Amino acid sequence: MTNDSPTAVLVVVVGAGPRATGLLERIAANLPALWERERKLHIHLVDPHPPGPGRIWRHEQSPLLRMNSMAEDVTMFTDETSTIDGPVRRGPSLAEWAAQFADPRGPRLAPYTEPADPEVLAELRALTGTDFPTRRAQGAYLDWVFRRALADLPPSVTVEWHRTTATAVTGPPDGPQQVRLADRAEPLSADLVVLAQGHLGSAPAPAHRAHAAFARRHGRFHLPPDFSSDADLAALRPGEHVVLRGFGLAFVDLMVLLTEGRGGSYRTEPDGSLTYLPSGREPVLHVGSRRGVPYHAKTGYRLQGLRPPLPRHFGADAVDRLLAEGRPLDLRRDVWPLMAKEIGFGHYHELFHAHPGRTSVPWQEFLAEYDRLHWYSDAMTSLVARAVPDPEDRLDFEALDHPLEGLAFATPDAFQAHLRDHIAQDVARRANPTHSADLGAFLALLSVYGRLPRLVSAGRLSARSVADGLDGWWHGFFSFLASGPPGFRLRQLLALSRAGLVHFLGADLRIGTDETMGTFTATSPTVPGHTVHATALIEAYLPGPDLDNTQDPLLRHLHRMGELTEEVIAGPAYTHRSGRLTVSPADDHVVDPRLGRPHPRRIALGAPTNSRAVAAFARPRTDAPAFRQNDAVARALLRTLGSVALTDLSGGGPERHEIDVSVKAGVRHTS
Repeated sequence: MTNDSPTAVLVVVVGAGPRATGLLERIAANLPALWERERKLHIHLVDPHPPGPGRIWRHEQSPLLRMNSMAEDVTMFTDETSTIDGPVRRGPSLAEWAAQFADPRGPRLAPYTEPADPEVLAELRALTGTDFPTRRAQGAYLDWVFRRALADLPPSVTVEWHRTTATAVTGPPDGPQQVRLADRAEPLSADLVVLAQGHLGSAPAPAHRAHAAFARRHGRFHLPPDFSSDADLAALRPGEHVVLRGFGLAFVDLMVLLTEGRGGSYRTEPDGSLTYLPSGREPVLHVGSRRGVPYHAKTGYRLQGLRPPLPRHFGADAVDRLLAEGRPLDLRRDVWPLMAKEIGFGHYHELFHAHPGRTSVPWQEFLAEYDRLHWYSDAMTSLVARAVPDPEDRLDFEALDHPLEGLAFATPDAFQAHLRDHIAQDVARRANPTHSADLGAFLALLSVYGRLPRLVSAGRLSARSVADGLDGWWHGFFSFLASGPPGFRLRQLLALSRAGLVHFLGADLRIGTDETMGTFTATSPTVPGHTVHATALIEAYLPGPDLDNTQDPLLRHLHRMGELTEEVIAGPAYTHRSGRLTVSPADDHVVDPRLGRPHPRRIALGAPTNSRAVAAFARPRTDAPAFRQNDAVARALLRTLGSVALTDLSGGGPERHEIDVSVKAGVRHTS
């Protein structure tokens, strides 16, 4: 597309990854109803990484890294479950999009382009709905979603990609904003600015700085929280002992990069188990965490019964009732029992409908009692025990949350054997559809997750509850249950453990330093009296939101200038600083403390904000919070821009510059 008119309304979107792509799709969907067709709109995208995939899903990363979702469970499009004011525009899941490449004579999804990388194309041709794709395959899907959104725009709307970094934004609340870029002196002018940078890095916190200083003094290796695909691991020597704190997805990525990524491979034995064949270049990994066990494997099957009708116990009405109580709320005391009951409903709905032989009362009889009982009541415990004879079929959150509680092992070898058995049982269960009640619980977890942003934005959760309950326990518990690796990754972990290249440390991991030996130390009450010494320490988890230490130059600039505010929740005895950018719950505008109100020309979406609507794509038919947010922001943006005066682009201003490369249909690339 090109700008035929010298005047246009201007928007700068900082970030061009999945969140910005989702917003662009919603702008395209809402334009016919909210925009004068001939009115010019010019959208600047500013991101050093390709539009669509962005940083996290870009092609330039290891082909070994995979998603932790099946291909059929990934979509960027709204559907009949989406509670939005704008139009629903259905689109393919990753699996449905990939299917077109398997049949050379089949239908094509416009705009059709085959991925340039033959390895990615070969993967897409063989991909099934229940496969876990590589991140590069997801990047190809996101690239197509971006190009489809462009194709859906009318000729009056143009998009320009600046392959650089935004460093600052200035401008009055009642006038144009100026967005400065790293590679040019002249800023971009904008009527509205949208911040959609996605997940951001941060400088090390004080505790990590102390460990980094120790590593420098003794010539050791230290890696603070980082994005695994970007981490420089070259300094880790073959055979070097490395302690990794964290047992989630970041650990799994690091495990892959330090084993297969260094030339190792796996052999499948006749019994189906894996044997690791080392290259000799691997370090020795010692891993532990608060729970001391890896995240649960993702299920590798579909529902066997009817889809549970969610929400039932924790929907909009339940949130309304909580807010109507007119008092501070505690997540664990007031909210969690309803969340737990909703998750339990999903679990037992699938159990009763798909596996009725393992229940002892009719579903409707069970449901009538279940609906009226408190989750933690003795009557609920009695009902479940009577209706579900096998304890393995009952949902016990406390046992799930603390799998090593009360256990201690006399020797490290005894614990290795125990945890290998624990992991093997988890892998087997998550691959066996006879345990599909776990998937019912997972779907309810997603439903619960989608209801929390409204409760949070109402400001009724206490400071301690947000800090310890929401951002602490709940985020970790949700990830532990619902955001684990594919089962084959845990089978690989077992093989590495048997090969002596991964050692398990236990729960409540404690990291120390030994100045005399110049080593990091790791201990756990799971194996009392046992201390591991290592010459390298990796914090195996992603950096959290941290405005004080953010590596994003634009947010750093706004924070330093006092033009944004960190989310601070104050209580009678405790104040919580979340590190998140505060946005207005009504419209996601950045709260500017200098104005004492939201800035009318600045919007922020996604991971760095206190909206906590983080995931940019979602499982189909889950009414994803990010899709709801994208739609609401797109509609408000179009309404606002529809009333502003057009900006003259004819006088050699910052938007009139040479176009070096024309990439993708409909987008200009300015370098």
